[in-house]
Amino acid sequence: MKKLGHLNRDIARVLAGMGHTDSLVIADCGLPIPDGVECIDVSLKIGMPGFSDVLDTVLADFKVERAVFATESLTQNAAISSRAEQFANTGVGVEYVAHDEFKRLTKRAKVVIRTGECSPYANVILHSGVIF
Repeated sequence: MKKLGHLNRDIARVLAGMGHTDSLVIADCGLPIPDGVECIDVSLKIGMPGFSDVLDTVLADFKVERAVFATESLTQNAAISSRAEQFANTGVGVEYVAHDEFKRLTKRAKVVIRTGECSPYANVILHSGVIF
């Protein structure tokens, strides 16, 4: 049995396979999952696990170069806006796009990790960096 890192075998597999600039999505329970994009659904019930719990777990094992958020989160979800600021403060490139464009960009992701989060615009596209 694993002692460290992700216990979710699907998340561990996806993170191990990510290359530079590949992207993954951490999504609330309402974001549509594009056809052809793998979905790892970790939702248990409304609000559980939350966006931040899943994001923090992924960030512990994943190098992020760029993060993309919906512009609407700036005015409609203070917690997500705060997370975007945290990325910017650590040197990660942060980009905002309209929610409709965000949904189009998810079609390029390797995976969408669906959480139980149920607050508006609680989604991020994470682009892989390199560790060297």
